[in-house]
Amino acid sequence: MKNIQKIIPHLVVLIGFAIVSLVYFYPILQGNKIFQSDIVQYTGMAKEQNDFRKETNEEPYWTNSAFGGMPTYQLGANYPNDAIGALDDALRFLPRPADYLFLYFLGFYVLLMVLKVDPLKAFFGALAFGLSTYLIIILGVGHNAKAHAIAYMPMVVAGVFLVFQRKYIVGGVLTMVAAALEINANHFQMTYYLLFLLLIMAIYFVVIAIKNKEYGVLGKTIGVFAVAGILAIGVNAANLMATAEYTDFSIRGKSELTFKPDGSINTTNSAMEHDYITEYSYGIAESFNLIAPRLFGGGNSETLGEDSVLYTFLLNYGATPSEALQTVEYYGKTYWGDQPIVAAPAYIGAIVFFLAVLGLFHDQRKIKYVFLAGAILSLLLSWGKNFDGLTRFFIDFVPLYDKFRAVSSIQVILELCIPVLAIMGLQSFFATEKEKQWNSLWKATASSLGLLIALFLAKGVFNFSGAMDEQLIQLFGESQDQSFGINFIKALKEDRINFYTSDLMRSGILIAIAAAALWLYIQNKLAATSAIIAVGFFMVADLFMVDKRYVYNSPDQFKSAREVDMPFEPTEVDNLILKDSSNYRVYEIQGRMQARTSYFHKSVGGYSAVRPRRFDQLFDYNVEKNISELGNTIDFQTLSFTKSNPILDMLNVKYVIVPTGQGDVPVSNPYANGNAWFVENVKFVKSADEEMKVLSKLDTKNEVVINLLTNDLKENTFEKDTTASIQLLKHQPNHLKYNSYTSKDGFAVFSENYYKNGWIATIDGKEAKIYLVNYVLRGLQVPAGKHTIEFKFEPQVVKTGSAIELISAIVMLLLIGAGVYFENKKDKLVK
Repeated sequence: MKNIQKIIPHLVVLIGFAIVSLVYFYPILQGNKIFQSDIVQYTGMAKEQNDFRKETNEEPYWTNSAFGGMPTYQLGANYPNDAIGALDDALRFLPRPADYLFLYFLGFYVLLMVLKVDPLKAFFGALAFGLSTYLIIILGVGHNAKAHAIAYMPMVVAGVFLVFQRKYIVGGVLTMVAAALEINANHFQMTYYLLFLLLIMAIYFVVIAIKNKEYGVLGKTIGVFAVAGILAIGVNAANLMATAEYTDFSIRGKSELTFKPDGSINTTNSAMEHDYITEYSYGIAESFNLIAPRLFGGGNSETLGEDSVLYTFLLNYGATPSEALQTVEYYGKTYWGDQPIVAAPAYIGAIVFFLAVLGLFHDQRKIKYVFLAGAILSLLLSWGKNFDGLTRFFIDFVPLYDKFRAVSSIQVILELCIPVLAIMGLQSFFATEKEKQWNSLWKATASSLGLLIALFLAKGVFNFSGAMDEQLIQLFGESQDQSFGINFIKALKEDRINFYTSDLMRSGILIAIAAAALWLYIQNKLAATSAIIAVGFFMVADLFMVDKRYVYNSPDQFKSAREVDMPFEPTEVDNLILKDSSNYRVYEIQGRMQARTSYFHKSVGGYSAVRPRRFDQLFDYNVEKNISELGNTIDFQTLSFTKSNPILDMLNVKYVIVPTGQGDVPVSNPYANGNAWFVENVKFVKSADEEMKVLSKLDTKNEVVINLLTNDLKENTFEKDTTASIQLLKHQPNHLKYNSYTSKDGFAVFSENYYKNGWIATIDGKEAKIYLVNYVLRGLQVPAGKHTIEFKFEPQVVKTGSAIELISAIVMLLLIGAGVYFENKKDKLVK
């Protein structure tokens, strides 16, 4: 009975989390779904593999609909024996995106329980963590994998903390399961950033153990982590191994080219360019919007209204109310920070910040310094190019750091650590005598309000100029006059200043309210529970209102299930192209880096942060570098090309969607090489640089270029048979079948992306070597005669990884069972 009574508060909390999650995203209760821009792109990319699953009940592991062909390892591939995925599905029982919000709450609540916070405070703390603006906005835009990984971070931290507290069984099991779920979320950047916090925690506890000469304890702790880590990795082996195999093939791998598209020397040693990695770098001063949301104008989608200075300016200039409002909403760009695009400020909450300061003053547990160090490190690294010395050090010397971009997103560690400090402070505050409470309260209040006052006084330091201001001045200078553009920006700056001052005042009022509630408790004018509820209510309400501004900032944020599941409608151009039932590729010039084309066609473009590197370079260095020349070869009367383009031809691009003043038009390419063809000459080169340079002038119908560093082909001339032919008989994502005929031994080129692992070629059932040719394509030596040629994608890495997953899952279940048994046995001995 006592055990049931202990569980009841936690059950009530979990039910509360579910209710809050559903209420927050209430349109899903009406049968609608959230419209997430990134998920729309994913839907386009995954259309072919999803259709294949429905038709065959098999997993293709390859798609031909994007970037000329690529593995689906990072496109939602399903792996056999994914037991940890089944557990994750059980935890995410609510409809999306409420499921991720519930996971945020659950994960943080587990961590607070481990830190011995009582359920009521932990309930409000979990809500504050989950409603942190950045965590909500990534759900709005569709960064589901990122949200998924963030949600499990607190559980991992909780497990690690328990192990260091010598609770080896409970801590080991929690670490093992939480780490497995974290990895299964499949956002390695977030998991990688979590390792920084865990490393800080490990250093802290290891130093203590060494100082106390507790080497046996340290050895046991390392052993527990080793077992937990190995099994957590083991149950995710298929995805991890497949991703590791694919990484070097993707843009996350280092380029073999020593020059850039413009011909300049490529000096970087990183997997990606420094500018690309640090493009999204948080401004140093901009970081203060962690405690006042619109200090730097909010987000790019921030809208002004009829109460704005800009609206009044436009009315005074003679605009009608509707014209003024429309102009304000479209051109009133209030964001003036350092980042190119910001959906919303990374606001953690004024009261959360205040309570974190209180925790630093009041909580006596030294573990608070681990979370403080984690917050500081993540803040410094989030500045990226604005703190270039530290950033370059990490890029050059810290393993894997150069594999990830958008360094500003490392602030997720801060957004975990600060709420932890906040609730630690709230918990310890109510557990000490009144004198200490008052001493800590006035220090925290003075420090927090003092910072806001300092920011208010520093207002004159900033010019409130945004990156788009000069363009707006020029735009209005052309359509109106120069003075109008200048005065327009002056009015816009006034609105930015108003945001700055009003949000500082807003944060100050919230901090004052929280401090007042705690002061009333000290004065015995408010009961402890009432004070906690008051602080918790304002803390959560603050975040709720700020989040609502960004999640519900558009009437189209939630749409019918059909609109979300089928986000693209075919255009007239698509319908015209789809009349051709043969196998070919499509190049949409204006949307190559979008997934819309992949939804309807086999595209040379797509939307992926891990797109094939060589294929991407092919367009950067050749096609799109000379895009104007390509346009000059189009006959718009016949809508066809008048000249061959060697790159598009060898990729079997039969249609190019070209933008015009009257809309898009489909331009046919009569020079496309087809699905496969025989060549006469082989041009050998000795570097990737030579290979790329040769391609632009290569007669791809008769010649092929081969890099001797990646191939061992000896013959360099093949006598082409004019009657030779190759015909594609079957084309599935993972299976291609051809009939070929040639009277002499020949060399065939296939318009399919080369990938060295998984693809098996056979000629009449006998395995044949696949050569990497023309920088990205496949080539085969074909003997004389009639033959059946097949390519099948049968990745060994998936088979091996799945076997490891099954074994690891069985061992994990046995360890969990043993853990439960020994914990129960220990409890009985204590009783």
